[in-house]
Amino acid sequence: MTPGPLAPATALVAVSPKRLQVAHSAAECTVWRRELAFARTLEVHDAAAFAGFLHAGAVFDAGTPGAVRGRDAVVSRWSGLVAGKDVALRWRPGVVNIGGDPDIAVSRGPFALEDLRPAARVRWRVGQFQSVWVRDRRDGVWRVLFDGSAEAPRPVDDAAAAQRHLDENSAADCPG
Repeated sequence: MTPGPLAPATALVAVSPKRLQVAHSAAECTVWRRELAFARTLEVHDAAAFAGFLHAGAVFDAGTPGAVRGRDAVVSRWSGLVAGKDVALRWRPGVVNIGGDPDIAVSRGPFALEDLRPAARVRWRVGQFQSVWVRDRRDGVWRVLFDGSAEAPRPVDDAAAAQRHLDENSAADCPG
């Protein structure tokens, strides 16, 4: 059975022997778990929870001429994705790095897009995202400041290929 866009998150993550092996620090695992929880807000179509992960000054489609600026604008632009009506988006954390500033992290991992429209010419696309997270010094909560594709999405044949992409490009460590 192929999981649909409304399948529970536990059904979407299969164990793969090819999974990334990454030695994350404890702090990086905190961000890794935030990224995973953020991804699950789309899987359960929770717009309020999605908004709660965004920095007030968030920039999505970062690094492009069409960048969307500000939490409210991102929530508005992503409302269709969060609802999952025409396109289902799933992603998983892969590698998280924290450098010299312990309050800034970069997260990169795989995503899969399923075009749910009956007339879709390409149903499945996969790629890599990259997000920059910042920890709010007032409450200690990590929030997404920048988000965008790290590569152009490419078509794959079916749901199994999309799932393999998610499995093989997400990290196996940092259990919940």
